[in-house]
Amino acid sequence: MMKIDNFGAGPCILPPSVFEQASQAVLDFNDSGLSILEISHRSPGFTAVIEEAQETILELTGLKDKGYKALFLQGGASTQFLMVAYNLLHKKAAYLNTGRWSSNAIKEAKLFGEVIEVASSADKNFSYIPKNYEIPEGIDYFHCTSNNTIYGTQIKDFPNVDVPLICDMSSDILSRDLDFSKFDLIYAGAQKNMGTSGATLVIVKEEILGKVERQIPTILDYQVQISKNSVFNTPSVFSIYVAMLTLRWLTKQGGIKAIEKKNIEKADLLYNEIDKNSAFEGIVAKEDRSLMNVVFKLKDESRQEEFNKLWQESDIVGINGHRSVGGYRASLYNALPIDSVKNLVEIMSWFERQS
Repeated sequence: MMKIDNFGAGPCILPPSVFEQASQAVLDFNDSGLSILEISHRSPGFTAVIEEAQETILELTGLKDKGYKALFLQGGASTQFLMVAYNLLHKKAAYLNTGRWSSNAIKEAKLFGEVIEVASSADKNFSYIPKNYEIPEGIDYFHCTSNNTIYGTQIKDFPNVDVPLICDMSSDILSRDLDFSKFDLIYAGAQKNMGTSGATLVIVKEEILGKVERQIPTILDYQVQISKNSVFNTPSVFSIYVAMLTLRWLTKQGGIKAIEKKNIEKADLLYNEIDKNSAFEGIVAKEDRSLMNVVFKLKDESRQEEFNKLWQESDIVGINGHRSVGGYRASLYNALPIDSVKNLVEIMSWFERQS
């Protein structure tokens, strides 16, 4: 297999061992004579898969036996934007606006009640994380997005609130050590750090549910999904299986604390090059830089074609910035080896010397 340095923002790079095991399961799952693609979602084999994935999630986050349930649903974070509000927004909720996806979450929540935008970084194209904002009284919950894939910002300190704290962790889930017990509901698309697209992780504290008076459509009701163990309807069997394999791999790496050290090392290496290299510059506030999505741009954009040719010929993929902001974005998800970052840094250094 040809060596490619994949910095794509998602679906993400996965560990080689996960690809190997998943590909074998496509042919024959657990010596059953059936493919993982065709087994019943209610079979003992798949029940063991989803239960292991759920238990491992709660163990890795330190939430086991603390009143939380882990769900694997469908529809991505975009469905969670409305599902959170459907289940939790009784009268009004507070949202922190740090980018495209939090803006979309706010839009959906407004369909269910009053939404108070406590702060926004839109005034500087979402290049920083707002701080020192006030959480209003009388709200049903506070919602934030931990990491902004498009803009390359990341919340470092989460607020202490007296209401349920809801967080979209789609692009940095399981990448850094946090006190996960601060959060009452976490959701994340699996395709960034936890597997392939098609499954959406929800970790929810059961005691916050059942408080709204509205009738919730059955498939969108967290309590129903908990009672049916995420198989109210046919789940994304293969995606959940890949997530289970990825969670096994993360556990073998030493868990979240161990992977965070590697992620910091990768991010520091690339940010240091951006800061010292006269051909490039960072885009976001340094104190809010993401460990997962490093955004930068050329100081002389007339050289863009030259730089693009260089990294493309070096078997690097996925560093084009999001179409809405331009520039470059290197995503450093858990499974990305540091050698890939070293390769990119070497190319950036060589490019500078040619100017």
